[in-house]
Amino acid sequence: MTPAGLRGRLAAAPRSLGLADAWASFTGRAVAPHQAAAVRIGITLCFGGFLLREWPDRRMLYGDRAAWSLGLARQMLTRDHAFSVLVWSGDRWWFEAVYTAAIVVSGLLLLGWRTRTMSVLFLVCVLSVQNRSVLIGDGGDNVVHLMAVYLAFTRCGQVWSLDARRRRLHPERADGGPAGVRLWVVTGVLLAWAQFSGIAKLGMLDPGLYSWSTVFWGFWLLGGGWWLLGRRDPGGEPRALLDALGDMLHNCAMLVIAAETCLIYATAGWYKISGSLWQSGSAVYYPLHLAYFDPWPGLSQVLAAHPVPVFLITYGTVVVQVAFPFLVFHRRIKNVLLVLMVIEHLAIAITLGLPFFSLAMLSADAVFLPTGFLLRLGALVTRRAERLRGRLLGRSAPLPQVTAAG
Repeated sequence: MTPAGLRGRLAAAPRSLGLADAWASFTGRAVAPHQAAAVRIGITLCFGGFLLREWPDRRMLYGDRAAWSLGLARQMLTRDHAFSVLVWSGDRWWFEAVYTAAIVVSGLLLLGWRTRTMSVLFLVCVLSVQNRSVLIGDGGDNVVHLMAVYLAFTRCGQVWSLDARRRRLHPERADGGPAGVRLWVVTGVLLAWAQFSGIAKLGMLDPGLYSWSTVFWGFWLLGGGWWLLGRRDPGGEPRALLDALGDMLHNCAMLVIAAETCLIYATAGWYKISGSLWQSGSAVYYPLHLAYFDPWPGLSQVLAAHPVPVFLITYGTVVVQVAFPFLVFHRRIKNVLLVLMVIEHLAIAITLGLPFFSLAMLSADAVFLPTGFLLRLGALVTRRAERLRGRLLGRSAPLPQVTAAG
């Protein structure tokens, strides 16, 4: 072999080794488990909190009193091949059951209880509520919609969840245990009932290959197959193949979440550049005078009375959003960008009265948070929770009984 050929082989070896390590990491483990958990907690808190806030007006927004009638909703869903269980019946009890179930599922996924099943049910709930009245909502609802789809493909319960606690305390029930099997059977029965009873009509749960039924049955069959192989042949190749498939799906979903977040900021930033108000630096001034976006009139008046801060905020918003997709992958600059994004969304939540939009975007931004920061945050929350638990147990402890001898 010539010296030139030897140098070529030596130069290619590190690249080959790097690709092999990357491929092993991609197929052998679920990356960014803490980031996935943070996205899960934020999105479920956003959706569940929104449903609780709108509880008094739920029937007018998504129920039998909605301006977007049941017939219009069915026509649009059939045309768009979309999905919503709320249109299966116009009875009030059905709406109340689905709306309440959406709140319960959001809470269970927030806590990380049976995340594999709850993430799919959460997807069903988000699609059902939002697709019932498509003209209601803002950009935050679109983010929740997208993240609910992506979370269904992630292993978002590996940390900071009741599932992780169960695996740590009861390793023999790491596959879900008897309760997991019963939940799997119940969901299969409900899916079969919706599929074959005729209640899921008008093409919203078609038996065809390219339909939501394929997605839901796929989730159900893969979950059952994973459990069965774990019982019969936990160390075999079929189970290892399903584990690798799950890791790859998780990693791809996390990558899509990151790409989607970058796309959101890029499109928002470049769209602002084309606007004359943003070019003149006065775009932030006008929402401060709209009563619909004015929860704190005094604060809005103070900000609007100072043109220089308004000018700086307007241009700063555009610069940060346009730069985000290009600089977020730089380790040091990324942290600065994330701090600026947190400040921006907190300002939107307070000054414009859009807390759920801000929470949805901050939840999506969590995919970029450093692991070290999340570990310190988790440790801090754990210490505070243990301290609070100790105080509560100390207060509720029964007083010692005084006997006659004492």
